[in-house]
Amino acid sequence: MRRTIWLGVAAAASLPPLSWAQNPGPERLSTVEIRAERVADNLYVLFGFGGNIAVSFGEQGVLLVDTQFPELVPKIKAAIGELGGGDVDFAINTHWHYDHTEGNLALGREGVWFVAHTESGRRLAMDNVIDPMSRPAFAQPAFPPEARPVATFDTRMRFHFNGEVIDVIHFGPAHTAGDAAVFFRAHNAVHMGDVFTPRGYPFVDVDNGGDIDGMITFCRAVLAELDENAIVIPGHGPVTTYADLARYTEMLQSVRDRVAALIEAGASLEQVLAAQPTAAWDELYGQPANFIDRVYTSLTR
Repeated sequence: MRRTIWLGVAAAASLPPLSWAQNPGPERLSTVEIRAERVADNLYVLFGFGGNIAVSFGEQGVLLVDTQFPELVPKIKAAIGELGGGDVDFAINTHWHYDHTEGNLALGREGVWFVAHTESGRRLAMDNVIDPMSRPAFAQPAFPPEARPVATFDTRMRFHFNGEVIDVIHFGPAHTAGDAAVFFRAHNAVHMGDVFTPRGYPFVDVDNGGDIDGMITFCRAVLAELDENAIVIPGHGPVTTYADLARYTEMLQSVRDRVAALIEAGASLEQVLAAQPTAAWDELYGQPANFIDRVYTSLTR
């Protein structure tokens, strides 16, 4: 049974969970607490401000999936210590977006080795622009060498670490062009990064290689790697289940098909929005306009 542990400094009651926002800065991050949820023995998820972090620790060391922000790294390390882990050895980046990788800037100076898909490694070495739709586009500058991957892969790679097999697999462009799913085989768990967001419609970063058909393919491929008792760690939001991922995948497929049919009939983006192709899921996933925009853009490029 999973259990939740509260660690660190108490957060301000008004602080919302991060979905898409630039680094809020040291003053705001100073109020953030790190919350740890146990998935199974020696596998936890850390919630703070940014993408969810998976932590595997054992006799061989500590492996993270995603790193949040540099200002939070001391609290993340303290939380790992309280759970029984030591110094961080490896960090896998599920993709290159800043809210999952900026912690690299601090951890890299400490000698942590980073792993990512080839495209994410390329993106971390260059200047990028992200348009999250909900606010103005902004720049993500290139990371210094010590904060970039020392190992990249095209399709899959495997760790034998802390007594289990950890598979890191790319199933094609999805949220971005360089996403990775991280499977903890002994724990029957997977971290999916921002390909899966169980409490909100996803951001398909079409401008940077993201693709709605790719997201559906990616989710179906992950499901095929799992059994129905699997634990699914999303990029943001609570730890969930195989059934939650299956439901989300069917939503993606249904919305994609409805938007495609409207496009085939000659509908403009404004007409697609007016047709409310997501109405059946809005109560669960929230405000759909940006998601519909990205689906439309993905299907018309």
